[in-house]
Amino acid sequence: MTGEVHAGFGEFYSTPAGQVAARLVRARLRALWPDLGGQSVLGLGHADPYLDLWRGEAKRLVALRPRQLGLTHAAPRPAGRGSGLLLAEEEALPFPDLCFDRVLLIHGLEVAENARRLLREAWRVLKDDGRLLVVVPNRRGLWAHFETTPFGHGQPYSPGQLGRLLTGHLFRIERRDAALFLPPLRLRVVLRGAELWERAGRTLCPPRFAGLAIVEAEKDLFAGQPTGAVAAVRRQVRVLAEAVAA
Repeated sequence: MTGEVHAGFGEFYSTPAGQVAARLVRARLRALWPDLGGQSVLGLGHADPYLDLWRGEAKRLVALRPRQLGLTHAAPRPAGRGSGLLLAEEEALPFPDLCFDRVLLIHGLEVAENARRLLREAWRVLKDDGRLLVVVPNRRGLWAHFETTPFGHGQPYSPGQLGRLLTGHLFRIERRDAALFLPPLRLRVVLRGAELWERAGRTLCPPRFAGLAIVEAEKDLFAGQPTGAVAAVRRQVRVLAEAVAA
């Protein structure tokens, strides 16, 4: 599960179905984080389609793609001043401790080679009052079972599983949300009525059946040490679009 699947991220988001899905997910992310003025934001996984939400207000936007994800079909592009796209090992993020206010983890946890190490690194680079926003395919949702989208690959999670995983790695759950209640079909009638599907799903359907589970968590400084401390390792990073200090 690497090259071919991961190369399809860019291709999916260039299709009408991918653009609709991105629009619906972006709406939920914006509702959860409406204003990140002056903050440093790290996008882990394949966060490129979503970081633009905070362009122009965040002090720094950096997208980091774990090395096993590689490059997508679409060429990487910088997100503006204080921004960049990096490729690095998921268990050795090339950043000092306590350097980000927010971390967005999307298209990352479910395909991580070691999800626990990835979460420990996210915890390390977050500031003491930092927040993590995780988006994963919902195990009970339809999107996790359709391999024609990036959400149909990797390890899906139920909302409960995701919450327990985060709690076990020194995060305190603050809010839960969900997205993609519409079916993962490319039919025009579905895509044209996407917002209606989504509103109806949020009103009538339990969140546990949505396509995506979303959890916002805060760094918990009083819960001890992360499970299985990570030994010091050399951090290597390949710079794809140079990160410029704000």
